[in-house]
Amino acid sequence: MAATALAPATSQAWSRPRQEFYGGRRSWAGTPEVYFAKQIDNSRLVKVDDPQRKREMRMLCVALSVLFAMVMLYAWQHFSAIEYGYRIEALQTKRDNVTEANRLLRLELAQLKDPERIDALAKQMGLQTPDAGQVLRMEADPNVNAGAVMARNSDVMVISTP
Repeated sequence: MAATALAPATSQAWSRPRQEFYGGRRSWAGTPEVYFAKQIDNSRLVKVDDPQRKREMRMLCVALSVLFAMVMLYAWQHFSAIEYGYRIEALQTKRDNVTEANRLLRLELAQLKDPERIDALAKQMGLQTPDAGQVLRMEADPNVNAGAVMARNSDVMVISTP
């Protein structure tokens, strides 16, 4: 009661700090509270079964399990999609590399089949161009029956160089 008697009665005074009421020094504002430990014996208590609480807990567990399964399914699908994206990108890169290698091989084949190049190499080796009638095609004529084609030895000439 003495503490309330020292405090001013105006509403503005309550907004001031507490130290102002007690002359600028800190002191205990209320009555001290003391707690005593009390020993409680719960050994004779029996827990009563609550079927509604059990049902609620089961439903909560089922709901959490379903939620967990859905989150795991989403995560699995997400990471699988990312993995498939990486695989697709790797296969596209591999396809592009193989396509480029195929293009280079076709270009090299075209260069090797060039008749001017073959003619220049033949002249470097000392070969001559064949005379007229010296080259015989072994392919069947489309107008003739597709029977067997025999090679003839009679029109072949052997040219030797000294």
